[in-house]
Parts: sequence; C-alpha cells; structure tokens
Amino acid sequence: MVAYDFHVDKLTLVVGDGLIKAGSASRGNSTEGGSSIDVIGASGLPAAGPGQPAPDPGEPGPGPAGPDWERPGAYEVAAGIFRIPLPLPTDGLRAVNVYAVVSEHGLALIDGGWAVAEAETQLRAALDLIGFGLEHITDFFVTHAHRDHYTLAAQLRRSWNTRISIGAGERASMHQLAVRTEYADPSSVPLLVRAGAGGLADALRAAETPFDRSVWSLPDAWLEDGEILRLDDRRTLTVLHTPGHTRGHIVFVDGEHGVVFAGDHVLPHITPSVGYEEVPPPSPLAGYLTSLALLRQLPDARLLPAHGPVAPSVHQRVDELLDHHARRLELTVRPLARNALTGYEVARALRWTRRERAFDELDPFNQALATLETVAHLEVLAERGRVTRLDDASGVRRYRA
Repeated sequence: MVAYDFHVDKLTLVVGDGLIKAGSASRGNSTEGGSSIDVIGASGLPAAGPGQPAPDPGEPGPGPAGPDWERPGAYEVAAGIFRIPLPLPTDGLRAVNVYAVVSEHGLALIDGGWAVAEAETQLRAALDLIGFGLEHITDFFVTHAHRDHYTLAAQLRRSWNTRISIGAGERASMHQLAVRTEYADPSSVPLLVRAGAGGLADALRAAETPFDRSVWSLPDAWLEDGEILRLDDRRTLTVLHTPGHTRGHIVFVDGEHGVVFAGDHVLPHITPSVGYEEVPPPSPLAGYLTSLALLRQLPDARLLPAHGPVAPSVHQRVDELLDHHARRLELTVRPLARNALTGYEVARALRWTRRERAFDELDPFNQALATLETVAHLEVLAERGRVTRLDDASGVRRYRA
C-alpha cells in the first residue's frame, strides 16, 4: 500500500514498499525531473522497513482526529481506492475527503469537493501522483447536495464532460438550488424563526454572501436506493439511501472489498448535523436514526468518511451515534419539566460539542446549527408522545413535557 503526500513547494512520497530501510535517516533527498523530492514516512516519521507498509496518515492514531488526516495527498486506503483530502477554506471541518476509485475505464470519484481554486489545484496534484489527470475522471458519485461535496464536480464537468450522479432524494433541494436567487434567505431562516430564534435568523441573513447558482447545475443521473453501479468487471457499488444529514443522502457500499463510502452520514469523531439543507423534511432526526439502524444491519465494513480519518468499523461508530442521540433525547426533555419552551430556549439550556461548551460560547452559525439540532430532537420526542407541540399566533413553536 502506497500513500502520497504533497505540499505547494515540493512533493513528498510516503513509501510503503520497503525501499527505505528501517533505521535509515528519516529524510533522503533525491532529484527527479529537476524537482526536489523528500522521501519520508507517514506523519513525518521514518519510512517503514521491509514488509511494513507505511500507514495512511488518516488512520486512527494520536489525537482526536488521527494524525493529520486533512494533509493534502493521495492515500491508498484499500485496493484501488485513494483518499484525497481537499481544503475547505473558512470551514471548521478543515477538509473533505473525496475518494478516487480506479477502474478499467478510468476513475470514479466519490464526492467532488468545494468549487474553490485551492481544491482544484490539490485534486490535480493528487491525481498526478497516482498517474492520472482530471481527464481520466469518468464519474462523480455524490453523497448529498452540500457545496463541499457537489460544486467542484459541477465546475469540472464544464471542462471535462464528466457525469455527475446523486441520490434521487435530493431532487427537491437540487431544483431549488438551481433557481435560487443571489440574495435569497437561507432555508434555515424560517425554521429559526419558528424555533424562537429570530435574532439568529437576522444574523444569518446579514452574513449571507451572494449565492452562485452556476455551480449548482443539475446532475446527469438520479440514483435510486438499492441501485447497483458496475464500475468494471471487478468492482460494483450498491447505493443505499440514508436520509438524515440531508433528505436524499446516500452511501455507497463496496461489499466485495469491505468498505462503505459514508459521506456525512457516519463520521468518526463528530455527529453530523441533520436537516441543514435547501428543502428540509419535517423530522430529519427520525430519518437519521432509522437509516443508522439500517446500516447497522449490514455486514460490518471499514468506514470511509467524508470528514476525518478512515475507521475500522462502521458498526462501532453507528452504535456510538445511536447511543449519543439516545442520551441527547433525554437531556433535551429535561428543561421542559417546569415550563413550555421554544427550541432556541432549550438549546440555550444544553451543552455543546465534546468540550461541553455553553451555547453563548458558540459563534452565530453554530448557534443556529445547535438550535435546529435541538428542534430535531424535540420533534422526535413529540412523535414518541413525550412532549406536546404548542404553536402560537405568530408561528413560534413551544414544547411542553
């Protein structure tokens, strides 16, 4: 297994074939084509000895997200599958993993990245390191309609006529994005108003940048739940509809090679937001919990997430996420013991992130996410008969235990 790592001013090859002897200097300079190449081991450590392949820097390791999982490069995580982190400027997630799957016909990419210049540059460089170019991409299979997954694919299609496919459940959001005007309110604004968070809704309006619908052109194909994608005679992917993060989110199951391309459905170290999309469903968390349980019924596999390091077990992380939401439902109902409250008021009473931050410690965008996350839990509690919805004349909804 070979992993490639590159930087703007030089290339770094992480060697996994035993060419660098164990105990040798951690850096050995050579010249190829007039450019300096540093040969080092993964994560800056000495390269592996004979018979010891260098690990993908995104594999689980020290630190909450593995050692440097977002480091630019191309990392072979399974036979013929390369993880390529692409940058997310100004985004706390830091990077999105796209996966290049080699077939007899070229490359299929799982997810496309965000349409920013840095992402296209890094994608070109990563593909070059494994002997391919943008012209070899035949298909983008996109897990869901968020800009860090779809828009670079749409931008590259203009030059290379690459096919884009996305889940059929994203039709409503995609059609809305394709016609959205430059300064239209984000879809979260009316939801925040109903949650009693009018001030946050105003803050989101004020922070909104002009919307570029040119990178939201419609896909070439809509993928149905259970559809089989035959990349070549050696590899097929099964489409699995996994609503929650978005209503039309899908994952791709490669049962033969024991991996699941999970998109944002299952992430190794954070819990995905639910229902933050152009056309949100009434109860996104209910769909998310159901689709987590569905994934748990499949044979276990390695987790290839869109954000964070590769993880050894889908089942283990699904169990953790189901436990998290069960605990979160119990915490969400507690503030309602004495009074009927809005989703915003309940969110303010809860702690957030793994660091147990107070609501006021979050920036406005994450306060909005926290409020909508709380509403999603309250709606599930209402569906289960544990709380009652109370809508006032202004359209603000409160919940009573």
